[in-house]
Amino acid sequence: MGAQWKAKHKDLAANAKGRLFGKLAKDIMIAARHGADPASNARLRLVVEQARKVSMPKDTLERAIKKGAGLTGEAVHFEHAMYEGFAPHRVPVMVECLTDNVNRAASDMRVLFRKGQLGTSGSVSWDFDHVGLIEAEPAVAGSDPEMAAIEAGAQDFDTAEDGVTTFLTDPADLDLVGRALPAQGFTVLSAKLGYKPKNPVDPASLSAEQLDEVEAFLAALDANEDVQNVFAGLQG
Repeated sequence: MGAQWKAKHKDLAANAKGRLFGKLAKDIMIAARHGADPASNARLRLVVEQARKVSMPKDTLERAIKKGAGLTGEAVHFEHAMYEGFAPHRVPVMVECLTDNVNRAASDMRVLFRKGQLGTSGSVSWDFDHVGLIEAEPAVAGSDPEMAAIEAGAQDFDTAEDGVTTFLTDPADLDLVGRALPAQGFTVLSAKLGYKPKNPVDPASLSAEQLDEVEAFLAALDANEDVQNVFAGLQG
């Protein structure tokens, strides 16, 4: 699970795509505050590319851009909030929220963390590095992730069993590395700032039942309407 936890078989859930579109729409609206043209707004361009790759409807995408840029006359007020704590069995977790109701989000987090432990600011973040996370897949056979990381300026990389490589960057280099990877034979699937655990828990140290409890806890967090990203200190 590494830097960003992802639900197992998430693509099989009937409402998973709707939740994904909702999270992306928020990211698009936030990014569009700095301009509605992706060509001159690097943050918006990255999110738009990600939305297109998961087949977000064009109307939904364009509406989110216009709404975020203030072109529809609708006010967009999302606040960013981070929550820290532990999943069951002391797995550290950082939860990134974008919400239009801070009180609701805080209340939801208190309820969701009852099966774990909600911490104070700084109680868990010290055990994570703030990094750029770029998911990419080989565009041509034989693409070497190690060479691509070196040439594109990434700090490190990790290739999953499905062939998708996560390139880690300095936060300031996220856009630069994302632009450089296609020339190294990789297609960028997503790019965002996030958190990488320094001392992730080895799933092998947990029983199957304990791991299921951790998975259920993380899935419940991810399903919350205000949660954008869940970063768990769990290997794999």
